[in-house]
Amino acid sequence: MLNLTLQTELFLNCCKNRKALNDKTIKAYRTDLRQFTEFTNNTFTKESIYLYIDMLHEQFKPKTVKRKIATVKAFTHYLLIEDVIDINPFDKIEVSFKEPVILPRTIPLNIINSILICAYNLQSQTKTEYQKRITTRDIAVLEIFFATGARISEICNLKLSSVDLTNHTVKIFGKGSKEGMIQIGWEVKSDVA
Repeated sequence: MLNLTLQTELFLNCCKNRKALNDKTIKAYRTDLRQFTEFTNNTFTKESIYLYIDMLHEQFKPKTVKRKIATVKAFTHYLLIEDVIDINPFDKIEVSFKEPVILPRTIPLNIINSILICAYNLQSQTKTEYQKRITTRDIAVLEIFFATGARISEICNLKLSSVDLTNHTVKIFGKGSKEGMIQIGWEVKSDVA
């Protein structure tokens, strides 16, 4: 009979020494595999895996379930490589579930207004040319950040050549050096009285 506790320790040693995984990953693996071993009562069959997955779905959020299943799959792969087991019990087990889409939280409009008012008030109180340049820069960063939704890192990497005031656009370089063009607003004056 397969001793899951012993095999777990051998697997964790392999993760630490051969794969050089970090301590946090190994700690998570240890917790997940201890939970799996306890739940399945030291059995490693297709049926025990199905029951374990059902229990995970009842007790944990999808992201956690996904991680715990990935841990057991990595452990299974190790057991196969080390010839501890001959058949992968995950074969023919379909595990698919949809993680809920979590929308990013937005900053309430009154908070944005307070931040901008504070920035403009600081600018009006500047006493030196240096302070005026710094506060103007800060206002520009805040205005671009709030108006476009660009990431802080994208704004920090902006160059003067990225801003086109004639066409009212800002060229942003995002994740993976992907280039994006963001339209920035401008004040429209009306001749209508």
